[in-house]
Amino acid sequence: MKQKPAAVLASLNAGLHKALEDDPQVILLGEDLLDPYGGSFKVTKGLSSRFPERVITTPISEAGITGIAGGMALRGLRPVVEIMFGDFSTLIMDQVVNHLAKFSAIYGQDVKVPAVIRTPMGGRRGYGPTHSQSLEKLFLGVPGLTVLAPFHYQGIEPDLGSPGQLLYQAATQGETPTFFVEHKLQYLLKLFAREDLAEHTLTELGSPGGFPFYKLGLKSAPAPQLTLAAYGFMAHLGMEAMLVLAYEYEVFCELLVPTRLAPYELSPLFESAAATSRLLTLEEGALPLGWGAEVLARTAEALGSKLRKAGRLAAAGSVIPAAPRLEGECLPDVADIVAKALEMVESHG
Repeated sequence: MKQKPAAVLASLNAGLHKALEDDPQVILLGEDLLDPYGGSFKVTKGLSSRFPERVITTPISEAGITGIAGGMALRGLRPVVEIMFGDFSTLIMDQVVNHLAKFSAIYGQDVKVPAVIRTPMGGRRGYGPTHSQSLEKLFLGVPGLTVLAPFHYQGIEPDLGSPGQLLYQAATQGETPTFFVEHKLQYLLKLFAREDLAEHTLTELGSPGGFPFYKLGLKSAPAPQLTLAAYGFMAHLGMEAMLVLAYEYEVFCELLVPTRLAPYELSPLFESAAATSRLLTLEEGALPLGWGAEVLARTAEALGSKLRKAGRLAAAGSVIPAAPRLEGECLPDVADIVAKALEMVESHG
């Protein structure tokens, strides 16, 4: 058995290795993917050495790379595209929205477009206004497009871990174009298994569309008073906030973590929010018109008066500064989650 991946980065890298090994139709494309560089965040490290004919380094043209991937997918290949920074995903909007996501409907449902576009999103590293954004919300409402975000749970696949398994599944089994969102700070998060959890509990609430949906609680805690919903790195911050709220304020939460952001399937979240009557969404993208707004709207439609209190926490609706202190003021952190949660619980006793 291979050694258990130590972190999300290693898990994603293992997922790509296995995808290329298992399926000769998988092709990697992107800028500076070749060894010894192995991509800007090293997710593709070692792949060009093992599979030199199927790892293609490209010119700096995000739209061109994505368009080529669409053509490859139509011809039966399984391209995986790396966009070096998620901020540059604005350059692929036409190819994704008007081409890849529409081909199946335009040319008949028998036409499949199994292309994966993976990219690092998020701030907290001082990279400035054009390299720190979380822009995945721009893709969430595109018909025909799947949007995935990994969680740092080890899962039941010891060779890959949950993040790598999610990427492997998208690359080798997906039939629709997929936008795969990886947070930069997520890369270094250690994978955890259930037995590693000292204070949290974890339950897998089925797999809508084949992609896991997780619920985290606290061991030996009273019934939760508040439901948190988050994905990616914000789920990690949500786990930390749960402990602060419990030990310092005796406020108990459970955290719902989807790995498929679109198409939406929120029934596990509805059940939790119905029980707690309160829902707080957490995201790093800018607050206006974000993921949380859609989740809250759908929950309110499903639960009606059973949802007594709803709240959103997200980045400020402003350009992300490069200076660390100013960047920190712009992006939500554990203290912000705690403060918002207390406000919601205390205002509705």
